Amino acid sequence: MKNFKKLTLLVILSFLTLPIFAQKASWIWYPGDFDIYMSNVMQNRRTERGSFFPVFWKMDSHFVLVDFHKEFNLATAEEVKLYVEGTYNVKIDGQAITGFPKTITIPAGKHKLSLKVYSTAQVPAIFVQGKTVVSDETWLTTFEDKEWIDASGKTSDKSGTTFVNAGTWNLTDPLTPPSKFKLPTTPMFAVKTDKVNKGFVSDFGKETFGFIKVHGLKGKGKLNIYYGESKEEALSVDKCETLDLLELDLSKKTDSIMILSKAFRYVNVQSEGSVSLDSVSMLYEYSPVAERGSFKSSDAELNKIYDVSKYTFQLNTREFFIDGIKRDRWVWSGDAYQSYLMNYYSFFDASTVKRTLWAQRGKDPVTAHINTIMDYSFYWFLGIYDYYQYSGDKKFVEDIYPRMKTLMTYIDGRKNKNGLLEWMPGDWIFIDWADKLSKEGEVSFEQLLYCRSLETMALCAKLANDNASAAIYSKQAAALKAKIFALYWNPTKQALVHSRINGKQTDNVTRYANMFGIFFDYFTPAQKLEVKKNVLLNDKVAKITTPYMRFYELEALCAMGEQPYVLKEMKNYWGGMLKLGATSFWEEYNPAKKDTEHLAMYGRPFGKSLCHAWGASPIYLLGKYYLGVKPTSAAYQTYIVEPNLGGLEWMEGKVPTNNGEIAVSVSKKEIKVKAADGVGKLRFKSTIKPIVSGTEVKEISKGLYEVTIQKGVEYLVKYQG
Repeated sequence: MKNFKKLTLLVILSFLTLPIFAQKASWIWYPGDFDIYMSNVMQNRRTERGSFFPVFWKMDSHFVLVDFHKEFNLATAEEVKLYVEGTYNVKIDGQAITGFPKTITIPAGKHKLSLKVYSTAQVPAIFVQGKTVVSDETWLTTFEDKEWIDASGKTSDKSGTTFVNAGTWNLTDPLTPPSKFKLPTTPMFAVKTDKVNKGFVSDFGKETFGFIKVHGLKGKGKLNIYYGESKEEALSVDKCETLDLLELDLSKKTDSIMILSKAFRYVNVQSEGSVSLDSVSMLYEYSPVAERGSFKSSDAELNKIYDVSKYTFQLNTREFFIDGIKRDRWVWSGDAYQSYLMNYYSFFDASTVKRTLWAQRGKDPVTAHINTIMDYSFYWFLGIYDYYQYSGDKKFVEDIYPRMKTLMTYIDGRKNKNGLLEWMPGDWIFIDWADKLSKEGEVSFEQLLYCRSLETMALCAKLANDNASAAIYSKQAAALKAKIFALYWNPTKQALVHSRINGKQTDNVTRYANMFGIFFDYFTPAQKLEVKKNVLLNDKVAKITTPYMRFYELEALCAMGEQPYVLKEMKNYWGGMLKLGATSFWEEYNPAKKDTEHLAMYGRPFGKSLCHAWGASPIYLLGKYYLGVKPTSAAYQTYIVEPNLGGLEWMEGKVPTNNGEIAVSVSKKEIKVKAADGVGKLRFKSTIKPIVSGTEVKEISKGLYEVTIQKGVEYLVKYQG
């Protein structure tokens, strides 16, 4: 026993004498700068038949001179390595160090380390690595000169402008600076190749994205590669949306990788002159997100809809959430807003949400709406508060809040004499791709989004400790909400009309404002029922054909308890695309179209995107309204689970949170729930009194029951659905 005690003491002593391992450092920059820089790089990769196709809106850039600093209190002197993108100056306690040091020693005690970095080509960024002195988001940054000489001759930070915490993407390799950032790739091969003309067409089996690699390329002449999401597109050398045309003079066989990544399923490879090649493969490019959410049910078709939705969404999750992988590959705010919601029920990747929001907003001064679209500015506001609700990341709200204020100030300055928003020069009122959809006058849909954005501003102002502004935004929102119902609610139609022109209501009733009013909870219970009957379930009201707005229409119906109806609609709509051979979901689907009509859009035979992020909305609907999981306070510290089979025999799945998953399994006689974090409420209907061991079941109204869910405990409910 004595020997065991001695051995234990020796192990403890040896552990105490081990070297202290260095904390993990990351590349850092001024917040939002690398997000803006990388979005510029990504969005300007767009080509149309080999021509550069630039974005439609103002592009901002990074600050070219940035100060970084942090104070440290060191027990012993510490050697620190410095990696910098740009020309830089280093100071310890305000005293400059000669030259461009790669390693410095900081003495023991309290000291301030400062680096000022200049770069125009890349984002000024630093990576600092010591044992305890490391670069991370706790460092303070500014793009202005903050060092002032006080009366004693010492430097001090008294310029009156606030420093902000550094930005980071968790890039932890000091030898791979931010400017060298790339998404990872993995080799993939065609599943079938057919000889066509003097070349061949390779089929990769499903929609995919990456770099074509040509093997055994040799000869003098041309190599032409035509890409297609469909075989028809790849075979159309005159009308396919993307292509590579290469001039070659190679005496020896070589392998070559195309410079730009493309979206495709098929590639048509044709050579001219003496050019020959052995085959093509691809490097599949992807964002390394974890698949955390899941869904499976008794309906095999619905399961395939879910799986294809997730694949569609994964393809459109890149450096940012983009719209579609073939044509635009741009950061559109309306598309991204839906991606955030789908993300919370699949990958729960907070980093991509944050950098997309930074990239969309750009810099001050504000000179136009985000993407030049009025409604897209409003989706940007909504996305920020939703992110807080799901993640609990208060710091991000505080960091981005100043840019929220300046954008809202711009919008407030564009109201008309009635205090409403309507088209002004430079604006694009989008709403949806729909034939004969009027954008004239004061459109009710825009006022609803404006009102919700003001409510969002009030909530975020409180999080940013700007209580005075919070009160102003709350007052504005309440006044606008009252005005909306006074001006747009039609008691005869029992719905909000689409617009007002020359101070008068139009007769037109559309689905847009009415369905948003439901899940914004702007209607009374009686009004909701009338809107459901007179608008959402009324075939005389113009139907929606884009997955983009079907997302919101079906959400409104789910919020009204119409899950059986929505299940049929999902199977008809998304199932309809699957029946036509879709391997990812499309930008638009109209069942009335035939054959290659499904490939056309924008007046071009292959203009439609066959892999569009907004086509993946079943991920969100199934997680939030069938499994029924949603947070009721930030970061799922409290949440609710209201499962609804909607006509299914059974379903099971997981919804991700910051600290694990909420697992739900439901049949008509049993419900199982287990959560990794927070305190939840399981709420369900039963025709008999439920049985749950180890906890209390409360009947909160006739036939409606509730069980409190504690983290780490699996609950099994016996009930009759």
